[in-house]
Amino acid sequence: MNIDIAIIGGGAAGLSAALSAHDPNVSILVIEREKTLGGILNQCIHNGFGLHVFKEELTGPEYANRFIEKFHEQNIKFKLHTTVLDIKKNKDFELSVSSLESGIETIHAKAVILSSGCYERTRGSIQIPGERPKGIMPAGSAQRYLNMEGYLVGKRIFILGSGDIGLIMARRMTLEGAKVLGVAEIMPYSNGLTRNIVQCLNDFDIPLYLSHTVTDIRGKDVLEGITIQKVDESFRPIPGTEITFDVDTLLLSIGLVPDISLFESLNIEKSTITKSAVVNQFYETNIEGLFVCGNALHVHDLVDWVTEESEKAGHCAKQYVLKGAALNRMEVQVKPGKHIRYVVPQKIDFSRKDQPVELSFRVTKKMESGIFSVYQNGVVIKTKKAKYIAPAEMEHLLIKKEDFISEDAIELILEEVK
Repeated sequence: MNIDIAIIGGGAAGLSAALSAHDPNVSILVIEREKTLGGILNQCIHNGFGLHVFKEELTGPEYANRFIEKFHEQNIKFKLHTTVLDIKKNKDFELSVSSLESGIETIHAKAVILSSGCYERTRGSIQIPGERPKGIMPAGSAQRYLNMEGYLVGKRIFILGSGDIGLIMARRMTLEGAKVLGVAEIMPYSNGLTRNIVQCLNDFDIPLYLSHTVTDIRGKDVLEGITIQKVDESFRPIPGTEITFDVDTLLLSIGLVPDISLFESLNIEKSTITKSAVVNQFYETNIEGLFVCGNALHVHDLVDWVTEESEKAGHCAKQYVLKGAALNRMEVQVKPGKHIRYVVPQKIDFSRKDQPVELSFRVTKKMESGIFSVYQNGVVIKTKKAKYIAPAEMEHLLIKKEDFISEDAIELILEEVK
């Protein structure tokens, strides 16, 4: 099969990118490993989606269905139950894919958009001491069991990590009759959205133990209990702060990692912070014609942000197919400075600077009020005031083409205002 754009992943990012890239002169194929389109949204039956994109509150399946309907209206090609095994790049991309229907086949594409989302970190990522009984699993897996299979994984629950999936599952499990005894977070602040802290924990009187982590697990065959302890500034457990809980289930909400494992065969430049590809403002990697967007690029708070970013990536991939690659890239670094954890894009290509550049970034410190400043050659070219800044909530800043004073690297910093 020969196509113009192959999109790997049929969730919110892939569907948004496909619709944006749709053009009568561009052939598109969306490859999805699940049996349906929609991705992770299909198991997110709670509301809170679509407030930015549709100006109304939707559940995950409702949000996905809005795009699936548009997708089918445009007759965009797609393959379900199909897994991409490998990708090679010569002049064009060569994708090896496998499905029960067609077996192993090869797809040639001029451009590839990776929109495969992310995966949850597991117990092995943080090396919790203690036994290895049944009853310990990622919060997203418990969500899938409950919302899609109708199976409640436990009755007495504790949650490690205050990521949004964990917070949402605290509420969901409570509503289904389970007892959620608490949520422990190793950081001194929550890693979830403020609204989820309020709606999922405070409204149900579920305690949040900040600067705490699980230090022991009891139970040989099945989980019987856990111990949590407070940690110091170096994240070392503090003796004498132990609290024990009798539980049958420990859910892990300890972070998400972008899934870009498909590109291990390519020499793709990666970020040590996001664990994904380094991209320019067109969401293009150092591999010409390879674009990454959505949670495969960096983990987003809201699916609305995934949609908006992926629409831009789809448009840029379409322009690449129709107009060809930039003759000579003139890329400079976007540096995360004081109190900034990371910035996407990590590079700006000044050979194509006719469009504004939107920076998406996360901070390292919680602040009531602050000022973001963009520096170029020691000169402030852009500022933005913000309130209630938190590491868990992504920030955005738009730089117009007339804001740049040169074609040199830029640096983003945050100053606290008291």
